[in-house]
Amino acid sequence: MLETDVATVTESLKAFALGFGLDILGAIILLLVGWWVAGRAAALVRHALKNAKFVDSTLKPLAASIARYTILIFVVIAVLSNFGVQTASIIAVLGAAGLAIGLALQGTLSNIAAGVMILVLRPLKLDEFVEAGSVSGTVVEITLFTTLLKTPDGVYISAPNSQIWNSAIKNYSRNPTRRLDIKVGIAYDDDVDAALEFLKNLVASDPRVIKDPEPMSFVANLGESSVDLTARGWVATPDFWPTFFDLTRKSKTELEAAGFSIPFPQRDLLIKETSETASNSKTATKPASTKAPAKSPAARSRAKTAKTAAKPVSKAPAAKPDISNS
Repeated sequence: MLETDVATVTESLKAFALGFGLDILGAIILLLVGWWVAGRAAALVRHALKNAKFVDSTLKPLAASIARYTILIFVVIAVLSNFGVQTASIIAVLGAAGLAIGLALQGTLSNIAAGVMILVLRPLKLDEFVEAGSVSGTVVEITLFTTLLKTPDGVYISAPNSQIWNSAIKNYSRNPTRRLDIKVGIAYDDDVDAALEFLKNLVASDPRVIKDPEPMSFVANLGESSVDLTARGWVATPDFWPTFFDLTRKSKTELEAAGFSIPFPQRDLLIKETSETASNSKTATKPASTKAPAKSPAARSRAKTAKTAAKPVSKAPAAKPDISNS
């Protein structure tokens, strides 16, 4: 009786292990194949959209990511179905899990929503130089969660989409032209009108400066040690920085060659003297007395002692011989 029960339990365990083991093996194979298919699908979408001119370059990596994650979701559902889980149950579980995850990951979901808004409204695109909040750089890629930037000195920045979207975005590459201001200071003794005309012609002579609107120059400020002038012109956006660097250098070298001077910062100091400070200054500058200092008593005593010691002592007179008994 006992041997029959043990044999029955053993057979049941073997059948259960065999069936469950096959299910686990099938699930693992399905996951591996689904993972590979999802990666290949993302690569195919990225390659198909690489040369497509009708699709914006900002949407290409996002489309590849959507294709990959969509396939992975279906793979997970297929694996769960392989274990006998009903589709309705899966939907209910996913709904409850989605609600819980949404409450727990509000920041992450806000990044997804911000990424969608960036992709729809497109305030920035790939290869554009932007400034948003505390970050700035050239846009490299926009994903579901982050925006990837590259600074001019080659630093990699990964900023959350919500940070980009919730900040005022300055796009330095969107408009075709940009205004160029060249600022320089001249001395107060120089001819201001001649310097203004010289700066205006200097900016207009550069072939990269657009003729319409016409370049102009004006006095921007009367500084403490210089008259600050500004020459203004418009250039194409890709030519902004090369033109700015060249004209800044020429404004210094050619202004000096033309006889204008670029002064150093200086300040005139006025000292106001009162009657009290005047008397104090006279007292301080009064010459000292030319009389020799009096000798100290100790010095006089030493000198007197030395003089007494040097005086010769007088000898007593010799006694006369007594001749009264002779």
